[in-house]
Amino acid sequence: MTKVMVEVKDLKKRYGNKQAVDGVSFSVKQGEIFGILGPNGAGKTTTLEMMETLREIDSGTVLINGVDVTKDPQKIKYLIGVQPQTPAFQDKTKAKEVVELFAAAYGEKVDVMAFLRDVDLEEKADSYVEDLSGGQKQRLSITTALVHGPKVFFLDEPTTGLDPQARRNLWELIEKVRDRGISVIMTTHYMDEAEILCDRIAVMDNGKIIAEDTPKNLIKALLKRGFKKKQEVEQANLEDVFIDLTGKALREE
Repeated sequence: MTKVMVEVKDLKKRYGNKQAVDGVSFSVKQGEIFGILGPNGAGKTTTLEMMETLREIDSGTVLINGVDVTKDPQKIKYLIGVQPQTPAFQDKTKAKEVVELFAAAYGEKVDVMAFLRDVDLEEKADSYVEDLSGGQKQRLSITTALVHGPKVFFLDEPTTGLDPQARRNLWELIEKVRDRGISVIMTTHYMDEAEILCDRIAVMDNGKIIAEDTPKNLIKALLKRGFKKKQEVEQANLEDVFIDLTGKALREE
C-alpha cells in the first residue's frame, strides 16, 4: 500500500468576516500529483500557505510525513519544497550561485551542475538570473526547491505566463519530480494542465472542497448527471498545431 505523505483534516482560516478556508480535508500519497482547483478567492493559496507554515492555522491539523505542521514548523521546512508563482532571486547572481545559496541555507553540499542539468539549465550556469527567460526562472526555482531532497513539493500556478513550449517542458519536469517518489501538490487555472498532470484533483469553492477524485472520474460523474455540449471530437487542438509548426524545443536566449 502506498504511504500517505500528507494528511489535512478540518483545516480552517478566517480573515475578519470571511471564512477563507472552511473545514478542508484531504490526503496525498507518496509519489502522487494532487491538484487543487478553484476560482479566485476559493481558498487555494491560503490552504497551501498554511500547509507550508507560511500562514497560521486557526484550527484543524496538517501532517506531513507524520510531522504536525503547527507543532514542529522547523522540521516541516526540511520536508517540503516550495515553488512560488513568481520566482524572485537577487539580481547580479548567477544561476549556479543561486543553487549554491539555497543548498547552503539547508546545510547541503550538492553537485550544482547536476541540478542545473536536470532542468536543462547547464548552459545558463554563469548567466545572471535577471537575464533568464520566464521559463528558465521557473525551472531554476524548481531546482532550488529540491536541493534538500524534500518529501513534498508545492507549486502555485507554475506555468502562468509561459509560452506553449516552456509550458510543456515544465509539465515533463513536474512528472520527473513525481517519478522520483516526491508528492506534488499544485494549483492551476489551466484545466488541461490539471487533466494531464494530476493523479487526483480537489475542486475548491468558497473555502470548501466540493469535489475530489481523479480527472477521469470527475468527468464521468459530470456526464452521468446528464451534461452535454456540442462539439466535434478532434484528435488535436490549436496548441498541438502550434507545437507541430514551431517545434517542441524551448526558444530561449
